[in-house]
Amino acid sequence: MTITRESLMTLEAYARARPAMRSEVMQQKKLRRVKLGENILLIFENELLIRYQIQEMLRVEKIFEEDGIRHELESYVPLLPTGSNFKVTMQIEYADESQRREMLARLKGVEDRVWVRVDGFDPVFAIADEDLERENEEKTSAVHFLRFELSTGMMAAAKGGAALAVGVDHPEYTFSTGPLPEPVRASLASDLR
Repeated sequence: MTITRESLMTLEAYARARPAMRSEVMQQKKLRRVKLGENILLIFENELLIRYQIQEMLRVEKIFEEDGIRHELESYVPLLPTGSNFKVTMQIEYADESQRREMLARLKGVEDRVWVRVDGFDPVFAIADEDLERENEEKTSAVHFLRFELSTGMMAAAKGGAALAVGVDHPEYTFSTGPLPEPVRASLASDLR
């Protein structure tokens, strides 16, 4: 399924549907959030989560004109998995502001060191921030957008039940999940064709 202008709800229709949609989104998010240690959160995006994000932006900003709607679609639709990949929002989270500032400087390049591994295959490292650069000379950003492209064999194995693991391999931050719980693995594998 793809998100188009025609498939979006009007602000009024969304106001009526929002409670049920929000409940469904919260349930799905439980299956699509993967913590890498204490400070990195990965959110594996899918059609429902992105549709909800667009509808929420339209609601909050009270956007009903075509240019504004088109802008939201252009901003969020690229985050949809296309059947051969996982698309992920990565958040680097440190509650203490001075520690966050220090760690964002030390974690430069971390977005390129995040990986997904289908059991029986080598890890696939992220392609990060294709829309714009989120790192500069001093630090990396606290938010990155990642894409993990899987081979045909990896997709077949994942759809067939092969274990999935996720990790990060950076000199300043290393963590591996080990095999993801089955409900999480199944939810992520459903993104693949």
